[in-house]
Amino acid sequence: MATLSRRDVEHVAHLARLGLSDEELARLEGQLNHILDQYAVLAELPTDDIPPTAQTIEVENILREDVVTPSFGVEEALAGAPERSGDYFVVPAIMAEEAG
Repeated sequence: MATLSRRDVEHVAHLARLGLSDEELARLEGQLNHILDQYAVLAELPTDDIPPTAQTIEVENILREDVVTPSFGVEEALAGAPERSGDYFVVPAIMAEEAG
């Protein structure tokens, strides 16, 4: 697998608008090349028998159950509205109607 040169790292840092010192650029070059080396090792593993949707950890739902609770009434919900029309908020139009 190809390695990243110092010039490659400088170019990416420039594109990302990162102001890195020479020491940081050297460290980042080493770290990025290490990541690419590890990817090359992983890319050699036989994965033909692994379904694309396989999970390495158990997936669990972390969301709470939906529970019906009382909500605001119309008057309470619209109490702070700058302008209303009946039971609705009045907002500025975002699209003008075309004259036909």
